[in-house]
Amino acid sequence: MATIIDMPKLSDTMTEGTVANWLKNEGDRIESGDVIAEIETDKATMELETFEDGILIKQIAATGSQIPVGSPIAAIGEEGETFDVAEVNAPASQAQPDSSPEHSENSSSQDENQNFESDPNIGTTSENFDSSRIKASPLARKLAQQKGIDLSSIIGTGPNGRILKKDVLGAESNQSGEIAQSQIGSAGTGIAKAEDIPVSQMRSVIAKRLQESKTNAPHFYLESEIEVGPLLELRKELNTELAESSTGQPELKISVNDFVLKAATEALRRVPAMNRSWGGKTIRQHATVDIAFGVAIEDGLLTPVIRNAEAKPITTIAAEAKELIGKARSKKLSPDEMANSTFTVTNLGMFGVKGFYGIINTPNAGILSVGTTVARPVVRDNGSIEAAQIMNIGLSCDHRVVDGVVGAQYLQAIKKIIEQPALMFI
Repeated sequence: MATIIDMPKLSDTMTEGTVANWLKNEGDRIESGDVIAEIETDKATMELETFEDGILIKQIAATGSQIPVGSPIAAIGEEGETFDVAEVNAPASQAQPDSSPEHSENSSSQDENQNFESDPNIGTTSENFDSSRIKASPLARKLAQQKGIDLSSIIGTGPNGRILKKDVLGAESNQSGEIAQSQIGSAGTGIAKAEDIPVSQMRSVIAKRLQESKTNAPHFYLESEIEVGPLLELRKELNTELAESSTGQPELKISVNDFVLKAATEALRRVPAMNRSWGGKTIRQHATVDIAFGVAIEDGLLTPVIRNAEAKPITTIAAEAKELIGKARSKKLSPDEMANSTFTVTNLGMFGVKGFYGIINTPNAGILSVGTTVARPVVRDNGSIEAAQIMNIGLSCDHRVVDGVVGAQYLQAIKKIIEQPALMFI
């Protein structure tokens, strides 16, 4: 009798998942531990591992279909066994596949590439391993053999370090050029064609949550201008020192955003009333600062979290931020790495945006929005006029949790810390 594989609950907030790609075709032999599909959740694309042995006799869910948690998506049975979809309560809203589910590995590869981003963490190893003992999915192993890629040179991103198909693709030296070329129109103009783009699971959840935040949380907005010249000088000095003291380890460079994260954390320590969350009948005062920050990806915005940021030096914050950004861009963030933040920072300054106000990442009490830094004249207390580096920041607050005075005190604190950056270290 066939074993039914249901849509798993991969995060606390997940209610449904999208079958982003089948890694096993109908008729393929399955062994316990094989990754048979990639599931797109509300926060990330994750692998579906099976612990059954047998034959994949039916892909109940089509690629691209959104399936509620607990609903059937596949059936595994014995050689020659058949399976009737009518035997189970498959969701009526399932989309039909564009082609037969018995698609080739080439078509499977094409589906996966629609969600592919290069992996910044791919590296090499000097050890000489027996490739047969390296943990890799059958599809990744076959693809590596076809492309002449040594599996021992690839760092796997799957469960327990298993090498996946996307890891092999990421190891191709000319991949970036091929992806860039594929995005250019046949006429070479680079102008996008008119089309209706299906809403992904991630974009659908983002839209729902932002609408709920804007509707349910009464936002109010504050802004401030901060002189960042001293911070930029300190950053330059610290990065020079880090470069000179490097002992063969990858050089760590502290970005302006790392300083902002540190300053935002220190300001929350000084104004703890801003480090709160709305709970309906209660307001939670947090004892630690778990600060989230926005990372833009192709299909939306992810908010990884640095835990206990108040207890970490800026070098640790910078290192963790770099690692989380890499995971976000390669869609390897786990749900736990994006959950339960106490405050959020979003930065569009690198795009030349002067100032803006983000939508609150509820249940946070606020979100800090960082604009670009521009040089402009300022009048000093003695009446002299000097050029200064000015950054615009905006603060969106949930009026259910904090009042205007608390928001103003927070902006005042972060302004003082950034303009006197030595305060970050005491």
